[in-house]
Amino acid sequence: MVSRSPWHGRSRSERVFSGVPLAKAVGPRALAALAALTLVAGCGVISSDGSDEEEDITVGTTSAPSTLDPAASWDGSWELYRNVYQTLLSFPGGAVEPEPDAAKSCKFADDSNMVFSCTLRDGMKFSDGDALDAAAVKYSIDRIRKIADAGRVNGGPAGLLGSLDKVETKGADTVVFRLRKPDATFPFVLSTPAMSIVDPDDYPADRVRDDGQITGSGPYALKAYEKKSRAALVKNSHYQGAADIKNDAVTIRYFKDSASMVGALRKKDIDVTFRGLASQDVVDVQAQHKKDGLQLFEGSGGGTSFLVFNPKDPWAAKLPVRRAFAQVIDRGAIAHKVYKDTVEPLYSMVPKGVTGHATDFFDDYGAPSAAKAKKILSAAGINRPVPLTLWYVTDRYGSETAPEFKEIKRQLEESGLFKITLRSRPWDTFEQGYKKGEYPVFGRGWFPDFPDADNYIAPFVGERNALSTPYASKKITEELLPRERREVDRGKTVAAFEDAQKALVDDVRLLPMWQGKQYIMASEEIAGGERALDPSAIMMMWELQRKTSW
Repeated sequence: MVSRSPWHGRSRSERVFSGVPLAKAVGPRALAALAALTLVAGCGVISSDGSDEEEDITVGTTSAPSTLDPAASWDGSWELYRNVYQTLLSFPGGAVEPEPDAAKSCKFADDSNMVFSCTLRDGMKFSDGDALDAAAVKYSIDRIRKIADAGRVNGGPAGLLGSLDKVETKGADTVVFRLRKPDATFPFVLSTPAMSIVDPDDYPADRVRDDGQITGSGPYALKAYEKKSRAALVKNSHYQGAADIKNDAVTIRYFKDSASMVGALRKKDIDVTFRGLASQDVVDVQAQHKKDGLQLFEGSGGGTSFLVFNPKDPWAAKLPVRRAFAQVIDRGAIAHKVYKDTVEPLYSMVPKGVTGHATDFFDDYGAPSAAKAKKILSAAGINRPVPLTLWYVTDRYGSETAPEFKEIKRQLEESGLFKITLRSRPWDTFEQGYKKGEYPVFGRGWFPDFPDADNYIAPFVGERNALSTPYASKKITEELLPRERREVDRGKTVAAFEDAQKALVDDVRLLPMWQGKQYIMASEEIAGGERALDPSAIMMMWELQRKTSW
């Protein structure tokens, strides 16, 4: 069944995001499951009334922010941003299309999908009481590009604004975005935490704010912050938006690994755990949740893992080497042996459940085969083991990252065709390294900026991309992406995405490995875990609350 556009049956002048879902099935229909998690284990309770005496809720994660300034981040820092900043549009729980947040309405204002306008809610303010008006929105978007153009950040979110020409204001409450070319995904872009609205009085126009403070207009204000340790959030008394805030305060604690995080949950030092859960911890809780007094929420995931080949490395630059590498890799073994089937093998950059998903790597390579890989290398005159260094991050994607790379090394070396060296760094230095082009091959995880196949391809191609590894592909960037972005009905983009993925398979510059599931563990005193993820798998802390017994 083909998904319909949120604007199906309306004229283009009527394509208005008015706060009510315009369709129940748009483009990536299955990604609604990201915010519709299943309660695997729990007990019968009802939620509390959110009284002032209620304790703060403490959430554990292994994904610490790399920066507090949204103009400098295109990574897991968005988990914090969604809760303290605000965007014109956002994805409420269960939604598969953007709906107004700081805006009260948004629409494409022309027939060509090249002018998009938003009108703000009345009386908007930042957490410090300063007025939030159309000028602040323009300032926030413009500074993303200014900071990138000044070379202040490398790999920031400016790449998301590739279709934007300029931002204009009409009075104090209306913002107009004029695009260089038709882009039906632009409302999705505006919903990402990268497009957070910041206070012009506190954020320099051409450099990153680095004083450890946040001035936003989201559901919470930042009360205190210790880098890589914790962020204390309190309800923002000036907040106006789509969130129904069910608690008064949340503390986010940042852990180095799953074991320490789950240990803190068992000891009741924290109430909820999210990103970075190890598969063994998930399996253990599934087996003995009644004994432990814990809940486990499970849902389909849009997060993916893949390898990146650096074209500047003399060996990774060789197409036969990349093809032989792809021919040897056994994704099923990684999913089963390392992740205990809490992830699924992925043969496409676009994951299963998203319109445009394909299985081209499996179709082209079939089952893992050292013999086929040897023929690929021999045909290219490569008759000795290929030396490659693989890099991975130690503190970003969970405790299984190191075992996964050890399994990749084992598979490659057992083929007799590769000699693998493994290296690793924590995220801060790891990110700096790949931005400088230091790594021959490196691992990256991806949680979608917005639920559309475009966002699993476009961020990784072109001269300026999220990987800071230039990938020139005119077929994708100049033909296929512009073609699909003209289609408001995202169900009509399948052919373009299939062609783009075929080009990716032919190049093997990016090698998809697996797609994950989403898990939230919580103490039995906590309600709202099943509602707490948006379609980009970012936790909406305001959905959490304490329970009282029946």
